Amino acid sequence: MVRDIKWTGLLALSLLGLSSAASAADRRIVVFQQGTSPAQRVALAKAAGGIVVRELPLINAVVIEHPTQVSIAESKLRALAEVKRVDLDPKINWLKMADARGTDFALPSASGIMKSIEALKKKQAEEPEPTAPQAGQETPWGIARVKAPAAWATSRGKGVKLVVIDTGIDMTHPELSGILKGGWNAISTAATFNDDNGHGTHCSGTIAAKDDDQGVVGVAPQIDLYGVKVLDANGSGTFDDVIAGMLWAVENKMEVASMSLGASSGNQALADAVEAMRKGGVILIAAAGNSGGSVGYPAAYPGAIAIAASDSKDKLASFSSRGPQVAVIAPGVAVKSTYMGGGYDTLSGTSMATPHVAGLTALYVATHKGATPEAARAALAAASTKLAGVPDIGQGAGLPSAVKLVQ
Repeated sequence: MVRDIKWTGLLALSLLGLSSAASAADRRIVVFQQGTSPAQRVALAKAAGGIVVRELPLINAVVIEHPTQVSIAESKLRALAEVKRVDLDPKINWLKMADARGTDFALPSASGIMKSIEALKKKQAEEPEPTAPQAGQETPWGIARVKAPAAWATSRGKGVKLVVIDTGIDMTHPELSGILKGGWNAISTAATFNDDNGHGTHCSGTIAAKDDDQGVVGVAPQIDLYGVKVLDANGSGTFDDVIAGMLWAVENKMEVASMSLGASSGNQALADAVEAMRKGGVILIAAAGNSGGSVGYPAAYPGAIAIAASDSKDKLASFSSRGPQVAVIAPGVAVKSTYMGGGYDTLSGTSMATPHVAGLTALYVATHKGATPEAARAALAAASTKLAGVPDIGQGAGLPSAVKLVQ
């Protein structure tokens, strides 16, 4: 997402980054060899002194933490024949790769923080707040550019199960009522998946806002929408939070997953989760990132379909990450969509491009039931047209057309 964060939010994120770095050593993802039972995994982790806080059965793993001695538990576990690997599990801000500042998780200095705060305060005063619903319906430019309305006579994505793995979804937004079928909170399983950031709701509206003569309309307005909250109000979460959300999509038989989040580097557990999604038949559409440099994770893994961002003039957005992993490009600059609190907002980023393609994939799946991730990747490429003047590493196969996808 490219939008000025409230100045207090910037300070909070910076301090959060500092505290997260300090606490990263307190949590580990312990991956066991094939053949170890869930009970064995838990028992071995506990015997080593770890406190088991989550099980990740699809990747043969458990998550452990310890307030002071997790490194001792890690050493004991690494020595066991049953343990394949122990991965770090830091808490990071997964939306920073979608931030216009392009900080890519680097922590600013104290003086840098204050300068940024002053600059953002000035911009904030000039920036309009999220807008309230207005009479009549608007078709955002990106929805028209991917030719979604022209495909609706054939497919509106009816019945396709699509999950947005993000900050949650506004559970009472009128544009998503009736479409939103359920979800889960990976951070706190006792809480709802309601969005307290806005990012997940914005992505959801681009995918599926209803065609109801008010607000905006999404690419695939008749899907079955699900929300999995893996990030908190600041856009932060542990690797295991994100992985748990990905595995939820497999276990609950989602057909398409939209992930507008990313890290500048991954780990093997995250790679394993992407592979579990591929094997489980979940088509993973992921944001390439906004560093202007290399593609982030999980988008860079082979099982993900990485999405770059274009503007209304069909040019590559300057912030869009690029590389051979980019599959296609989609509208990602000045995208209007739903926002938490029942409103609307205009945001930019590969975060905004990704839901366009997730919606397109839903249109495709609705007319090609049982489509595999490999088939969806090939179909998106075949339905795309190269944008003039944009290098291949910035657009992949080009801009997809909904009309071609549903033929």
